[in-house]
Amino acid sequence: MDRYINYLMNETCMSKNCRRVVTGFDETGESIVVSDEFVTNKMEKNTRPGVSLTNLWHTSEFPIEMRGDIERVDDEFIMFPQPNETICRISSFEPDKKYQNVASDSASYFSDLDAGDTLVKSKRHPFMHKSQTVDYAIILEGEITLLLDNEEVTLSEGDIVIQRGTNHAWVNNSDRLCRVCFILMGAKK
Repeated sequence: MDRYINYLMNETCMSKNCRRVVTGFDETGESIVVSDEFVTNKMEKNTRPGVSLTNLWHTSEFPIEMRGDIERVDDEFIMFPQPNETICRISSFEPDKKYQNVASDSASYFSDLDAGDTLVKSKRHPFMHKSQTVDYAIILEGEITLLLDNEEVTLSEGDIVIQRGTNHAWVNNSDRLCRVCFILMGAKK
């Protein structure tokens, strides 16, 4: 497990492509590697400079089928899962001050991702949003601030947030890159 976490935190994995190793079963039920490849489903937008998102895995039903075809996430970038779906994602956040003079367009950003309905009009932060998901956010490296309606929490490596469909935004007020592993699960209200 330590080797896997160290790999996830590797600069090459986070800034370029992540290697995804998927296990499964052969015809006799023995465990095997069914896929070992670099994930190419990475999303970066000029409307939110300094942020990149890489979807590592997507499931579309629950309970999850362990046998059979593996689901690929490399076709189309999905921002938020629907109920009974999950997404595993690595997100990289450059320090916000690197882009303080660059115009950001939150409405276009979320609209381009077919997630315009998640954007929350807020004076607190232009990227405040609310998705119908429960998210586990594991801070792998660096520091990031979670903004809520009336509170904020600064998080660092090893901290975990359970975000339950609340208005929120992520802000990197530090001087270095922050990397977060998100497990997003589609939820019901």
